[in-house]
Amino acid sequence: MRKISLFIAMSLDGYIAKPNDDLSFLKLVEKEGEDYGYSEFTSQIDTIIIGRKTYDYVVDEIGASHYDNGQRDVYVITRTERPQVGRTIFYTGSLTELINHLKSKNGKNIYCDGGAEIINELLKHNLIDEFIISVIPVLLGNGIRLFNDGRPEQILEFITAKTFETGLIQLHYRRKE
Repeated sequence: MRKISLFIAMSLDGYIAKPNDDLSFLKLVEKEGEDYGYSEFTSQIDTIIIGRKTYDYVVDEIGASHYDNGQRDVYVITRTERPQVGRTIFYTGSLTELINHLKSKNGKNIYCDGGAEIINELLKHNLIDEFIISVIPVLLGNGIRLFNDGRPEQILEFITAKTFETGLIQLHYRRKE
């Protein structure tokens, strides 16, 4: 069965973005030649689910090829219909229906790259199987929280914790069955 993995960075105080969707704090841990396991992680996925605001930010900063490299399906969860571009589908339907459909198909794992609305909707339905969370050594004090209130309790099983020279700590958990 395919699993849904969250691979995301947050500040020590739990924010994935500063106000106005500002991700500049991620630059604090940028280091030549260090991708914090991202390449290895993405080699195990063939589908990405991402919120429209996060998608737009990354496309503006890095380019659409960051997601759609021609080898994986990209589902941008949005309220506004847009035509498909390459393997990028702008999806306006039920997120849980999409997930159940994707999980029922054969393939590699599914990567949820945010944003907070998508993550918290998946958490409400207990649909995230694996959590890889990189903690950036900064206290932002305000912004967009990774975990919102109002979701069910979920017990996680510890896999690993890795430390890096930049001060980043990467936590890896899986949902306990």
